Amino acid sequence: MKFPRILISLVITCLVLAGFSPGVAAADPLVIATGGTSGVYYTYGEAIAGILAQELEGTEVTVSVTAGSVENMQLVGSGDASIAFALGDIAADAIAGNAPFDSPVPGRALMTLYNNYTHIITRSDSGLTSIADLAGKRVSLGAEGSGTAVIARRILTAAGIDPETGIEPGDLGLDDSAVALATRTIDAFFWSGGLPTPAIAELAPIGITLIPSGEITATLRERYGAIYSTDTIPAGTYPGQADKVDVMVVPNVLVVNESMDAELAYTIVSTLFAHTADLAAAHPEAAILSPESAARNSPIPYHEGALRYYQEHNIPVATPSTS
Repeated sequence: MKFPRILISLVITCLVLAGFSPGVAAADPLVIATGGTSGVYYTYGEAIAGILAQELEGTEVTVSVTAGSVENMQLVGSGDASIAFALGDIAADAIAGNAPFDSPVPGRALMTLYNNYTHIITRSDSGLTSIADLAGKRVSLGAEGSGTAVIARRILTAAGIDPETGIEPGDLGLDDSAVALATRTIDAFFWSGGLPTPAIAELAPIGITLIPSGEITATLRERYGAIYSTDTIPAGTYPGQADKVDVMVVPNVLVVNESMDAELAYTIVSTLFAHTADLAAAHPEAAILSPESAARNSPIPYHEGALRYYQEHNIPVATPSTS
């Protein structure tokens, strides 16, 4: 079965309030590509937009709702987005020109943000407890243009399930997947996101189970590199979740085009680190951000403006192997 792709197009304009960063005058508008409104990207992006709009004099900052990482990297490449959130594996594929990208995207990282946790969600009464159990079931892989959809297909393939013929695939985004699971239109869905994801927490009344994916990590590392790792969704992260669940994780990066002015990139990085408390107030995942964590584990090269910030603060930059 195929589900209709439902995309939301929303732009929130943050008006300039006050403040000025030395060396950065009034500039072209900044567009931040995020994700769906119920995901962490959007909440985090709104917080970043508010800070930059306040601190960059004469700059209009907008937040764009998108399908996710694949679309975001395409927008950075075309110049339709100035800053974008992206899963690290998708960012690496983008700059290499690997599928689903037709040609290399000139993306560069400003910072590593936090890990995305692979959620495979089913109803508690479904009887599904493993990836193998998904065979033949109705499964939403994520919205077209999302990093979730790429990860879902890689996980199923690694588990020996053809993502097109071994299940009844759907391409719903997070919100629509949650509705479809609640109404029993699908049996399970994939989501790659931070903890907690509100749309998943809101499914608590129907009773949900998180299917582990950590056993797939080693296979994906062999095929795609060290960007994938395993971490735990702690018990109690979601209402009714009694046990911890080991899942595959991948870092998120904040990406810009390599052609971004180095002074602007430097100012964006330094401004965000000056406002980490404001970011942390927006979402728990933002509370882990620090200059030290931001300079680690980006699968793509850092922008020269970001490197200047880390070098000035004597912070070593470290990246994993993706080969």
